[in-house]
Amino acid sequence: MKYCYYDGLKQLGHTSLSSKCPRMTTLSELKEIFRSADAVCFDVDSTVIKEEGIDELAKFCGVGDAVAEMTRRAMGGSLTFRAALSERLSLIRPSREQVQALITEHPPRLTEGIRELVRKLHQRNVQVFLISGGFRSIVEHVATKLDIPLGNVYANRLKFYFNGEYAGFDESQLTAESGGKGKVIGLLREEFGLKKIVMIGDGATDMEACPPADGFIGFGGNVTRQQVKEKAKWYITDFEELLRELDSDSIKMNHNDIFY
Repeated sequence: MKYCYYDGLKQLGHTSLSSKCPRMTTLSELKEIFRSADAVCFDVDSTVIKEEGIDELAKFCGVGDAVAEMTRRAMGGSLTFRAALSERLSLIRPSREQVQALITEHPPRLTEGIRELVRKLHQRNVQVFLISGGFRSIVEHVATKLDIPLGNVYANRLKFYFNGEYAGFDESQLTAESGGKGKVIGLLREEFGLKKIVMIGDGATDMEACPPADGFIGFGGNVTRQQVKEKAKWYITDFEELLRELDSDSIKMNHNDIFY
């Protein structure tokens, strides 16, 4: 049976990651990296939006409890990210129509302050990327609401047969791999010539993307991941803190422009 793609995502080549960790930065140094970054990458589930996309899709398809239990078991095991994703999707088996209905009937809810933060970053000519282990169809919807170019979206894409039935997911995408977010950031650095990249997210996979990201900011505004809270040098619970940081930088810049 032939299948077609529902989500259009360009093929991503593998990129080598540096195994050399940067020296430990202080909080003040990390804040300086954020203020001077030329790119900021956001995780999506439980960071840019309030929900976890795969959990919402599972509930919508009537297998929420079973997938939640599967997730709990996978957390304590040795499954790779790709294997865990494959197992859960095999249970959900979402059709193209169900995915479209989920987005229409239960659109993802933006986290408070993210719209203003992305707008502020764009005003400063900072590139904003969404890097997610979730599904491109949902992430594209989020990107559109935030005026983020769809070319700046890196996420997994579902596959469907021509009759709309579930046909699997594209396992060739970097975001389908363990350590995939870091690989995407390495690719962005090479493709766009980016000098300073900051990753923001709630999970361990986001924290592990630094390096190659130059800085990581842990986010606990929707859910608290204890490991991230304990290990992140800069841990925030709302995006207002980052907006204030950028505003304080603007005040300093304006003050420096005053001639006496």
